[in-house]
Formats: sequence, structure tokens, C-alpha cells
Amino acid sequence: MEIYSIGFTQTTAERFFKRLADAGVTRLLDVRLNNTSQLAGFAKAKDLPYFLQELIGATYEHEPLLAPTQGLLDEYKKRKGDWSAYEAQFLELMASREIESRLSISDFRTPTALLCSEATAEHCHRRLVCEYLAGRWPDVHPVHL
Repeated sequence: MEIYSIGFTQTTAERFFKRLADAGVTRLLDVRLNNTSQLAGFAKAKDLPYFLQELIGATYEHEPLLAPTQGLLDEYKKRKGDWSAYEAQFLELMASREIESRLSISDFRTPTALLCSEATAEHCHRRLVCEYLAGRWPDVHPVHL
């Protein structure tokens, strides 16, 4: 089973929705802490459910359980923290939240993509969530769109 991940920056709406459709994604799980920023363009929480349903027949959910804390996010983004420190702290946060027990693997049988803002998954917490779950749930494979 694949768990997809996708970012919305540095892409057009056309390319964003095409990548989701081409992968067969029917559920978008928003893992952003702050999903209402005016800078989000077509990916604002109030507009995204409509676009997903109308363009590709997908649903939208926001899951803050998979988001970093504001303090962790500020340390990395605003104070230009070290990625490896952020990664370790974020993975500790996921373990302390016991996300593998609080989420249901059966929900991910619906083709699901985790959404965040970063253009690539390399330095994004959505990659960490995918890898964390892949290490705890059987037969799960991250795919970054």
C-alpha cells in the first residue's frame, strides 16, 4: 500500500491536481499546522475541498495530529534551525503522539496523499510521517509526488 505525499509551492494548480489524479489519489490529508494562510493560493483549507471534489473527485481532511508544534516549526523555519535536529524532534513528537495507534491503517487503503507546503519532500515533515508509518505498519510504501 502506498502513502503519497505532495507539496503545493512552486507548482501550478493544474500540475498539482494532475499529479494527484495520475496517482489515483481520492483522499487528501492536510498535515499542515496552519492551513489558512493567504499565501497558500489554491491550497487554502476553505477552497481545497471544493477543488479536490470538482477536479478529481477526492475528499479533504485536516489532520493536525501529523503536524509539528508551533515551537518546533518556528525553531526550524524562523530561526533557521538545523534539519537533522528538527527531524529527530519531529520523529520523537510522532512517537509520543503514538500516531501509528491513533490513526487507522484501513483509512489509508483509500489512496491518500499527505499535503504540506514544501515543494519537495526532502526537508518536509510529510516525508517523515510517511517513513514513520512505513516503519510501523506492514507493507506501507511512501511515494512522493
